[in-house]
Amino acid sequence: MIKITFPDGSVRDYERGITGLQIAESISPRLAKEVLACSVNGETYDLTRPIEEDAEIILYKWEDEEGKHAFWHTSAHLLAEALQALYPGIQFGIGPAIEQGFYYDVDPGTATIKESDLSTIEAKMQELASQKETLTRRSISKADAIKYFADRGETYKCELISELEDGQITTYTQGDFTDLCRGPHLPSTAPIKAIKLTTVAGAYWRGKEDQKMLTRIYGITFPKKKELTEYLELVEEAKKRDHRKIGKEMELFMFSETVGKGLPMWLPKGTALRLRLEDFLKNIQKQFGYEQVITPHIGSKALYVTSGHYAKYGKDSFQPITTPEEGEEYLLKPMNCPHHCEIYKWTPRSYRDLPLRLAEFGTVYRYEQSGELHGLTRVRGFTQDDAHIFCRPDQVKEEFLSVMDIIFIIFKALDFKNFEAQISLRDPINREKYIGSDENWEKAEQAIIDACQEKGLKAKIEYGEAAFYGPKLDFMVRDALGRKWQLGTIQVDYNLPERFKLEYTGADNQKHRPVMIHRAPFGSMERFVAVLIEHTAGKFPLWLTPDQVSILPISERFNDYAHEIKKYLDSQNIRAKVDDRNEKIGRKIRDNELKRIPYMLVVGEKEAENKEVAVRKQGDGDKGVMKLDEFAKILNEEVQNMINKW
Repeated sequence: MIKITFPDGSVRDYERGITGLQIAESISPRLAKEVLACSVNGETYDLTRPIEEDAEIILYKWEDEEGKHAFWHTSAHLLAEALQALYPGIQFGIGPAIEQGFYYDVDPGTATIKESDLSTIEAKMQELASQKETLTRRSISKADAIKYFADRGETYKCELISELEDGQITTYTQGDFTDLCRGPHLPSTAPIKAIKLTTVAGAYWRGKEDQKMLTRIYGITFPKKKELTEYLELVEEAKKRDHRKIGKEMELFMFSETVGKGLPMWLPKGTALRLRLEDFLKNIQKQFGYEQVITPHIGSKALYVTSGHYAKYGKDSFQPITTPEEGEEYLLKPMNCPHHCEIYKWTPRSYRDLPLRLAEFGTVYRYEQSGELHGLTRVRGFTQDDAHIFCRPDQVKEEFLSVMDIIFIIFKALDFKNFEAQISLRDPINREKYIGSDENWEKAEQAIIDACQEKGLKAKIEYGEAAFYGPKLDFMVRDALGRKWQLGTIQVDYNLPERFKLEYTGADNQKHRPVMIHRAPFGSMERFVAVLIEHTAGKFPLWLTPDQVSILPISERFNDYAHEIKKYLDSQNIRAKVDDRNEKIGRKIRDNELKRIPYMLVVGEKEAENKEVAVRKQGDGDKGVMKLDEFAKILNEEVQNMINKW
C-alpha cells in the first residue's frame, strides 16, 4: 500500500500501482469524467501512469493550466496522426502545447500544405478523435528508439533522440501513430470535441536560420463546441484590437524597411504617450528614492564578457563592432545592468550609502530572427524602464517589497486588475546554465519567497525559469480578452556584484559585497504600450491619452472660435487639437472616434455667440451644451479622480 496526500491535507491508502484516473474514480464518477491529468510529487503525470510510491497528488481539470496543457499536447499528436494519414512520407519535428493551443512543425517533402488544406485536416482529426483512441506510453532504449524512427525515415526525430540519455526515452502511441514524447497526455482522444486549425506558417528547424524551413501548423481544441465558438469570437475581437492596426489609426508609431526590421519609430502622438508613461514612473521612482542615470548605447565587448552576457547571449546578439584600433570591439548594448555596475564602482561606497537606486530608460538591442518580429511586442531595439538597486543583504527584503509596491501602483493606474505572479527559480537538476554559488542562489530565492508571503501574494513557483544570474518574480497580466502577458519583473542577483567585484565598507570597517536587485515594472516601453493598446482597444485613460479633446467647427466660419477654445484649454493643461478640415461635421465625428479621442467639442454659430461648446464623449454620445470653463473643470476633475485612486 502507498499513502496518497491530497491538496487539502487529507491522506488515503491505495494499492501500489494505482493511477490518477483510478484515484479520481474512487472519489466520484463525475470527477473521473472531468479530470485530464494529475501531478505526482510535483511532476505532471498521465492519468493512466502507475504511482509506485507515497505521493502528494493534484488532479487537474480543464480549468487548470496543466489540464489544458495535457489536452492540447494530445491534440498536437492528433494533428500529427491526421497528417500522417493524409500526407504519406511526411516527417515530424516537434509538436508542443502552447499557451493557447498547440502546433506541429512538419516536413511534408514534395507536398505543400496551405491554409486551404486546413479544413480537410480538421475533418480527419475529428474522425480520429471520435474513435476514442487510447494513448499508450512506452519506455524505450536509445538504440531501439533510433532504429524505430530511422526505419520510418524520421531524420528529425533521430536527431532529437541522439541528444537524449538512454533510460529516459519514452514514446506515445495512438492508433497508427507513434511519437517520441515525454508527455503528459490524455488517456484517450475522447474528450477532444471541437477542433480548429488556425494558421500555417514557416519555421526553421530548431529555430536556426541555417536549418531547413519546416511547415508549422497551429491549432486549438476544446472539450465543448460552445467554448470554441466563444474563443473564435475573442479572436475576432483581438483582430480589432491589434496594436499594429490601432497604432496606425491613432498615428502612434511606424516601421520602415529602410531604417531596418524590428526598429520602431515613435510618431509625435506615440512619443507624447510614451513620455507621459515615463514621467508617470519617474515621479513614482522619485518618491521611492531613485536617481536617474544615462548610459551609452554601446559598450566594450569586455564589459559583457565580465558580466557573462556575452557567453550566454553572444551568438544571438548583434555581432561585435570593430574599430580601426586593432583588437578593439564593441557591442550594441543588450543589457543596462553592466553599465550600472560600473557606475556603482565609480566611487568608494559605504554601508551608509546603501541602498543606491539607479534608474534609466535605457535602449537595448537584441537580434531577433525576422520571422519572430511582431509589431512592438517583438523588436530588435527597445527601451527598458530599468533600475538596479545596490543594497546590503539585510535590506534585500525591504527593497524587494518596495518594488512590488511600485508595480501595484502601475497596475492600478492602468486598470490591470487581473494578474498572476510567478516565482522563477533554478532548475534543480540542470544547473550548469546558471552562474554563481549555491549559497547565493538559495539566499536570493528565499528572499523572493519571503517577500511574497509578507505581501500575501499568491505566487506560482516555476523551476528552470530563472535568469542565468538569479531568481526572479514575474508578473503575468491578463488583458481585457483574457490573454496573458509577462510585464513587470524583479530579480535578485548576488552574482553580478561578484563578477564586477563590487564592494562597500561595512560598519565593521571591512569590505562587503552588495546585493543587486534588477527591476522593470513596464518590462519594455514598446511591449507595454502594445499590451496597453490591445487591453484598452486604444481608448487610453484620460490622464494618459495623447489627445484628450478634439474641437470640431461645423464650418470654416467658426475656425477662429475653435482656436480660441484650444488656447484656453492649453492654459488649463488640457491636451486639445482643432479639426478644421473642410469636411462635413458627421465625417469629422467619425474620424475622431476612430482615433479614440475621449471628448469632442462641436462648435457652430450658437456656441460661438454664447461662448459655449457642445460636448460629445467617446462611447457615451451627446453630453449637452455647456460653458467652456465648466467643461474644463469637469475634465480636470475626471483626471484628478483617476490619479487620486492610485
